[in-house]
Amino acid sequence: MKYSGKPRKKRTQRDYNLGFKLALVSEVEKGNYTYKQIQKVYGIQGRSTVLVWLRKYGTLDWSKPNFHTMPKSKETPAQKIKRLEGELEDEKLRNLLLNTMIDVSDERFGTSIRKKLLSQPVQIIRQDKQITLSRSCRLLGISRQAVYQSIKRKETRAYVLSQIKPLVLSIRREMPRIGTRKLYYLLKEDFNKLQIKIGRDALFAYLKSEHLLVKPKKNYTKTTNSKHWLRKHPNLLKELIPERPEHVFVSDITYVKSRERTHYLSLVTDAFSRKIVGYKLSDDISAENVVKAFKMAIKNRINNQELIHHSDRGLQYCSAIYQKALTKNNVQSSMTDGYDCYQNALAERINGILKQEFLIYKCNNGKELNQLIKESIETYNNKRPHLNLNMKTPNFIHNKKPEKLTSLV
Repeated sequence: MKYSGKPRKKRTQRDYNLGFKLALVSEVEKGNYTYKQIQKVYGIQGRSTVLVWLRKYGTLDWSKPNFHTMPKSKETPAQKIKRLEGELEDEKLRNLLLNTMIDVSDERFGTSIRKKLLSQPVQIIRQDKQITLSRSCRLLGISRQAVYQSIKRKETRAYVLSQIKPLVLSIRREMPRIGTRKLYYLLKEDFNKLQIKIGRDALFAYLKSEHLLVKPKKNYTKTTNSKHWLRKHPNLLKELIPERPEHVFVSDITYVKSRERTHYLSLVTDAFSRKIVGYKLSDDISAENVVKAFKMAIKNRINNQELIHHSDRGLQYCSAIYQKALTKNNVQSSMTDGYDCYQNALAERINGILKQEFLIYKCNNGKELNQLIKESIETYNNKRPHLNLNMKTPNFIHNKKPEKLTSLV
């Protein structure tokens, strides 16, 4: 990647989080890039930086280079000539059909295809020196000036759009699956500085052309055991809407896999600000580990006002150790009715954001996964804009003064 006229910024390993490294390892192992190509695309310094990541986090053997040779053709010269003659006849027929279709479309529907797609035929014409530009324009019924103007417009637009890709990749380094709407919001100021005129829909089209759109992932696995004899608490959120930070905490448990084993992630989220205030990664789903996420959330509180804790009717949340922790901190317990997961939709949504946007690549073990989760939650809380928060970050809303929150959310 070339940065003309600007001093090159020196980066270290600390500038790349674990999620970004795993994303690049996955792209190389899928065959989308070589490790040298992806270093050039993302402007990564060092001759073998990505190769080191492949050896450390990858699933393939990168200890020895793998040389690929092209298979030799088994066609005889006569067979090759016959095949090429057939392809040439097919191409002539295809051109005749396409030209007829264009003429019919322009005549009946007024599409003006020949005038709108000037630069592409010209590039083909220039490759064949036997056909002059003047003759081609005469056959198509257009002027040479129109061709040159079209080429110039396309080249100017291509140069302007080429400045967008480095900006997108710099954000995707920390948030590899952030959506286009949020990207547009984050890059608006940079677009104005660089005088790039582009709307949200045009940004969608550009990212699609560069294969940078994010495809949504859907998965659901039930981890809640509600069929037990322990006491369940009523749902207090049926008629209640959170009005301030630390009014309602919502909790849930989800599973995350590494190559070593299946782990369990307990999350506690503030329902008003959407900030993840507590988390715990463990190798089992015991109440002793789940309650540690709640204790982290209590330790990080910024006020002592009334607080409600809402969760599903899972065994861990109904257990004596968890309910004792709630009582000790003067927190009122609230639970869903029956097996309706939509009554704890916010907690489920936060699980989905982490797993679909950040925890998308497998780590080797629990230690690496814990580091990835820590980095992901830090990025989610402080850098990722939230649609329901008027494109503000959860941490911004969580720490904002109460009198200014009404106009923001």
